[in-house]
Amino acid sequence: MYHERVLSSQLAEHVGKAVVVAGWLHNKREMGGMTFFVIRDRRGLTQVLVEAAQEASKLKGLQNGTIVRVTGVVVEDKRAPHGVEIHDPKITVDVPVTYTAPIEVDKPINHKPENLDTLFEHKVLTMRNVTERGIYKIQAGIGDHIRDFLRSRDFVEFHSPKLLAEATEGGAEVFTLDYFGRQATLAQSAQFYKQMMVASLERIFEIGSTYRAEPSVTTRHMTEFITVDGEMGFIEGVEDIMDLLSDLMNYVAHHIWETHRIELEALGAKKPLLTKKLPTISLKELHELYFKEIGEDTREEKDPTPAEERFICEYSAKHWKSDAVYVTEFPAKYMKFYHYQSEKNPEVAERADLLFRGVEIVTLSRREHRYEKIIAQLKAMGGSPDHPGYKYFLQAFQYGMPSEGGFGMGLERLTAQMIGFKNAKEATLFPRDTKRLVP
Repeated sequence: MYHERVLSSQLAEHVGKAVVVAGWLHNKREMGGMTFFVIRDRRGLTQVLVEAAQEASKLKGLQNGTIVRVTGVVVEDKRAPHGVEIHDPKITVDVPVTYTAPIEVDKPINHKPENLDTLFEHKVLTMRNVTERGIYKIQAGIGDHIRDFLRSRDFVEFHSPKLLAEATEGGAEVFTLDYFGRQATLAQSAQFYKQMMVASLERIFEIGSTYRAEPSVTTRHMTEFITVDGEMGFIEGVEDIMDLLSDLMNYVAHHIWETHRIELEALGAKKPLLTKKLPTISLKELHELYFKEIGEDTREEKDPTPAEERFICEYSAKHWKSDAVYVTEFPAKYMKFYHYQSEKNPEVAERADLLFRGVEIVTLSRREHRYEKIIAQLKAMGGSPDHPGYKYFLQAFQYGMPSEGGFGMGLERLTAQMIGFKNAKEATLFPRDTKRLVP
């Protein structure tokens, strides 16, 4: 019978006809001798009116989550979901549920900070909530639109390995594991692999998991998260990457509101305010502006502080009409060995952060592509070109690499900021942090 099933969003096309609907028992109530119950399917909700006592008795003692199948007639009713409901139903209980769930999935889910642990602990249930599951539809839609945009710009999707012999970028923030008697690490990023791929395909991207053993306990950090990594060759400077991301942000914001407006509005989201070319401020200018406006001296900081990120995004929205803003010209003395030191101003690296609604969602930079130069920078920063963690990466430059650059974008952070959440974990299906490895 399931192959004859009509989904909730299709019922309006079948008014006056007998149909089969199936899904989860979402809720039920009795009123004036009649029973109303709601079935949830992947498209939404269907209300069923039961007047026959024999049919109503089939649901006695059953809880939300019970799998039911109903044959009945579609009748118009503007008060019901999708403007229709099912009358004269014949009910079949396929999977009865008698356990009372600790979460009422037919009620609004509370996202206050003090309730997040409960939300995460019962995620198996909370994700059944119609509004809550919209988060993952939105996130999937954002991923689709990112793919569409990058493919339209001749980017090719690839998949880098996540099991590595060495930490991709060095450092202690790696997870280690036994690999047939020797130590392996989980990938901190796709950084080296995406740069290698430029020498093959010129423009590439990946959407995949990233692992960081960071002991940070914040609203933006997780130990496992999804990164959109992109890299492109034959660029003139970091501005080429910034222009690409300005276009990408506008494309995604426009299209996600076209395709997922219902889910976004149900979550209270507001459409982003974005300019065609996103505004830019240097790190030094940001520190000075923050000192002038707020009175707090951050001028020795090598990155924008979280307070500065919130400040400049609010400032940008008010004065530059954009919820997103670039911070540029980071100190060269803190740059990674593969960053490109500005030739116009050697004190800064050609790097930028893209901030969106108070949170950094993208890091981007021009990369050093000249073999001798990248070797010199690696040595100057205490690294060895002979180390196996760098050997294959450096081969890509030894045998010819064009001027190139790229970015890493946090998909959960972008989703959270697009919706208006305060915590990236709210936009993560099963978040992983320093304390959570389940569910």
